[in-house]
Amino acid sequence: MNTLPKSIYASIKNKVAWLFGFLILVTIAAFTLHYYSYVFSRKVSGEVIGIDRVIQPSTIIGVTSQVPASQIFSFALAIKEAGGEIVTASSEDRQWAVVEKGQCAEARFFPYPFWELEKSGTYFGARLLKIYDCPK
Repeated sequence: MNTLPKSIYASIKNKVAWLFGFLILVTIAAFTLHYYSYVFSRKVSGEVIGIDRVIQPSTIIGVTSQVPASQIFSFALAIKEAGGEIVTASSEDRQWAVVEKGQCAEARFFPYPFWELEKSGTYFGARLLKIYDCPK
């Protein structure tokens, strides 16, 4: 009952396969670009050599305007990996409030996307996964 010649049927089938493949690639690219920071996140483990609040609590008390909670729990941190590399990031994760210099931590660092040229190659949103005493 096939009324199309075999060569036209094969051509249509080939074009549909190419279109389907192209749509899959576009979907993967869109997902990667949208979730860039999660796809290319970096797991960092090592000693916390620096951790500071961006806005000190004493400063917040004296301020009469309303300060967002994200700024109250904003931290700048630095972790030294076993290879000697020091990785820095900013974070709004409240768990960083209990971390002290000299402790070891395991964290997930999220990079800014490459199209944000001023911030490209730096990290934001360091998510604390685990803290522990550093082995001596």
